[in-house]
Amino acid sequence: MKKKTFVLVIIALVTVSFSSVAQRVDRTNFKAGIHAGVPFGDISDFSNFEIGLDLGYHWGVSELIDAGISTGFMNAFINNDTVDLGPVEVEGDFPNIQYIPVAGAFRIYPTYDFKLGADIGYAVGVNEGNTGGLYIRPMVGVNISSNTELNISYVKISDDYDFSMVALGILFLF
Repeated sequence: MKKKTFVLVIIALVTVSFSSVAQRVDRTNFKAGIHAGVPFGDISDFSNFEIGLDLGYHWGVSELIDAGISTGFMNAFINNDTVDLGPVEVEGDFPNIQYIPVAGAFRIYPTYDFKLGADIGYAVGVNEGNTGGLYIRPMVGVNISSNTELNISYVKISDDYDFSMVALGILFLF
């Protein structure tokens, strides 16, 4: 009888210790921030700088995974000079290229301060003649404080042309 009691006490202690170690980390929060990017691909013929606003809401699905929604605003500043389009050279005052992404978001947390993830959805074209397209944004982020994240991302929008860029951003968590 003493052996059974001893074994039950050990099992109870081990169970209590595991439950106290595996406390749930709730990362449900609103995120807002800015990013700056360097375009490449087709868009680099027209622009050499992009700036944007990032907004999102994430729910903690588990200790390792968040899911949510994201949106924002992206503005690629167009060079207002001569643009070479193959054998044709075009001069003029071109409008900036602007998008509003609407996407689902997911993040995986290998550690509390480091995350991998992506936003996938549709980028709505804002400026005239911009039709929008499939929006994909894989990213890597690191927490620099309890409510601030620094991230680097690759943005790809499949429009009539290739809108691609690498961006560095900062997000504030609320």
